[in-house]
Amino acid sequence: MDINQTMSNYSDWCYGIAVGSYVVAMLFYLYEQAFGHKQRAEVKQRELVGAGGPSEVETDDTEAVADEPARAGRAERIGKLAVSLTVFGVVLHFAALALRGLATQRAPWGNMYEFGATLCLVAVVTWLVVMRKYPVRHLGVWVLLPVIALMFLGGVVLYTTAAPVQPALQSYWLVIHVFSIALGSGMVLVPGVVSVLYLIKVRKPDWATRLPAAEVLDQVAYRTTVFAFPIYTAGVIFGAIWAEQSWGRFWGWDPKETVAFVAWVVYAAYLHSRATAGWRGGRAAAINIVGFAAMIFNLFFINLVTTGLHSYAGG
Repeated sequence: MDINQTMSNYSDWCYGIAVGSYVVAMLFYLYEQAFGHKQRAEVKQRELVGAGGPSEVETDDTEAVADEPARAGRAERIGKLAVSLTVFGVVLHFAALALRGLATQRAPWGNMYEFGATLCLVAVVTWLVVMRKYPVRHLGVWVLLPVIALMFLGGVVLYTTAAPVQPALQSYWLVIHVFSIALGSGMVLVPGVVSVLYLIKVRKPDWATRLPAAEVLDQVAYRTTVFAFPIYTAGVIFGAIWAEQSWGRFWGWDPKETVAFVAWVVYAAYLHSRATAGWRGGRAAAINIVGFAAMIFNLFFINLVTTGLHSYAGG
């Protein structure tokens, strides 16, 4: 099969520019996180009033306090610009995958580099959807940080030149199974990050006052996981069907299969505990984080360190 090297080069350029867009957007989200929400003077005033102190805070820098509304307005504009940059990055990110697929004439998730790129694209799109429904835009810095790290690792360490996939992957199940897993795994990156922020929020360090209410974080994590879990489940089932066709058995306790099943059990336990035992808060967030950690472990350690029937996907 001939590879269109021009399209492959365009794909690489789009990938790099998308990463750059995400980096700038992350810095803009960071500015909004720092200056667009509860200001230090406001927090200090509430603490003093609650302790029986004066209703007004004395400050030596009255000009700085007076400048807070203008600074907050500027942070709001920068936050909106960050969203625009994120959307721009998503467009280029999608173009990178589409051009990769056109260059190789196959689904563009046939190796670790492409799978990671697909997963990260799903994560960012999921975050854009979440931002439309919840007032959590300034948290984009925490979501884009792992996305940028994964994409940098993919582009530098895991990068593979455009080429046909190995014979074992030349199946329509590559489209169905691998995309389902990438879709589910990318979606759970968002609740994984939000659950970490929830645990930070309830411990109330000084800077956590700028995070959304704990109830909002808990709701975002739960609802996103509810949506992602059936997709991930379908991906695991599709993988078992493909394994039966390729290797003559539905399940063989291959390392990747085993860790994928462990992650599935953890997320099932998270949803079950929320629905039946009424678990909320820290315990539920901890379970969600364990599930996300299992996903990351499966994505990197299992693919890159261990050997098994899925080892051919590492290149």
